[in-house]
Amino acid sequence: MLAGVDGSYWMESAPATAFPALTGDLEVDVVVVGGGIAGLCTAWELMEAGQRVALLEADRIVAGVTGYTTAKLSALHTLVYTKVRKSFGADAARLYAESQQQAVEHVAVVAGRLGIDCELERVPAYTYVESPDRLDEIRAEADAAAEAGLAASFVIGTGLPFPVAGAVRVENQAQFHPRRYLLGLAGDLTRRGGQIFEDTRVTGLDEGDPCTVTTAAGHSVTARRVVVATHYPVFDRALMFTRLEPRRELVVAAPVPAASDPGGVYITPEQNTRSVRTAPYSDGQRLLIVTGEHFTPGEGAPAEQWQRLIAWTHERFPGTEIAYRWATQDNTSSDRVPFVGPFYPGAENVFVATGFGGWGMSTGVMAGRLLAATITGAAPAWASLYDPRRLNPLREAGNMLKLGAKVAGHFVGDRLKPSPAGSVDDVAAGAGSVVRVGGRQCAVYRDEAGQVHAVSARCTHAGCIVDFNEAETAWECPCHGSRFTVDGAVLQGPANSPLAPESVTE
Repeated sequence: MLAGVDGSYWMESAPATAFPALTGDLEVDVVVVGGGIAGLCTAWELMEAGQRVALLEADRIVAGVTGYTTAKLSALHTLVYTKVRKSFGADAARLYAESQQQAVEHVAVVAGRLGIDCELERVPAYTYVESPDRLDEIRAEADAAAEAGLAASFVIGTGLPFPVAGAVRVENQAQFHPRRYLLGLAGDLTRRGGQIFEDTRVTGLDEGDPCTVTTAAGHSVTARRVVVATHYPVFDRALMFTRLEPRRELVVAAPVPAASDPGGVYITPEQNTRSVRTAPYSDGQRLLIVTGEHFTPGEGAPAEQWQRLIAWTHERFPGTEIAYRWATQDNTSSDRVPFVGPFYPGAENVFVATGFGGWGMSTGVMAGRLLAATITGAAPAWASLYDPRRLNPLREAGNMLKLGAKVAGHFVGDRLKPSPAGSVDDVAAGAGSVVRVGGRQCAVYRDEAGQVHAVSARCTHAGCIVDFNEAETAWECPCHGSRFTVDGAVLQGPANSPLAPESVTE
């Protein structure tokens, strides 16, 4: 049994939403598909610019990836500046830093202006290592970040309760409560005439002039511009599935005395990633939030990895008792810079925001500002850096080939490998397995009461075979990261249709 409540603290500590579903046809200037941080920030910025906006969310706003984040609001993205400088040049690294730091400052300004109590705290950010063997990387990142314009320095002392070999420290960063901030934006958006529709899954897109998006319920929204901000794009026409790699990461949270607050936001690339921050809690305590143990959906061993993360938390922060645990997911682009801008070469009216690489807070805010400015005719200087239409084989070929080989291996190999369970009878209570039934590969889950739930094992996105995540009781696609409930409903895209039910006999 894993420690802690299975649920996100951000979801538990902010009110639920109840926006209506779209029940008829609609016409606006811009329709935004996706109600996470990128979608909401884009919609709000467009309202600021005088556009008529509708936002469509398949489930509930700020309840997907954004509701399960670590919520560090920082321009220091592990070791990004050495990578961007090497791949794109020093000017690109400067633009990356400028755009991300402006996003941090923008949240502070907007929260103050709208009176949003989102627990915004200004803190330094650190990327640290414990091994002296990696000090050269840290020194290089400190130099690259400082050259890019951040208030960065190399340090050997931090607020962590254990020694480090060295760290990059960047001043003037932040941490906040993401749902409270974004629900504040949503409230302001609707008060000023913007429209938000929940439980409204978009399934079709006609790129005419104007464009039309259609929903699973058969309704349509006509707009001059469309923004696809669904984490992983739900439309494949840009072939982004060849340039995006999904990554899932685990989170645990535990109350600690306020005096134990390490006073910053921290991350290390070591030990399969460890990220640390705190948040205001109660009774003189802070909530310690630790993230790490990343894996590809459908390929990890989450139960074991959660235990490792819990053990690390107990070791490094003695006396902690885990109160919450949850998991989050993001996608990394093939050249490690997010895709924000026109969806693909030739796209005139459709825009996308994706590939945030685990840094969705500052990048989501940045994306909203970039897309709104581009749509209204005043693209910022850093728009070209994030343009999805860029393609440089020298920078991307290696990662694209590895990703393609991995997907191909799953697509073919998972159809040929023997089923873990020989029959439906072999699936134990509380477990799930892909089982061959009459020549079909079925995803079979048996609940604790003994009832069998069976659906097709073929992901509805590209046909790869799903695998069972026992720790989260979900089916996951190892090719592009789609996730489904035991009854086949979509939890996470790019899949847009449920797994078909299967009839199996025991």
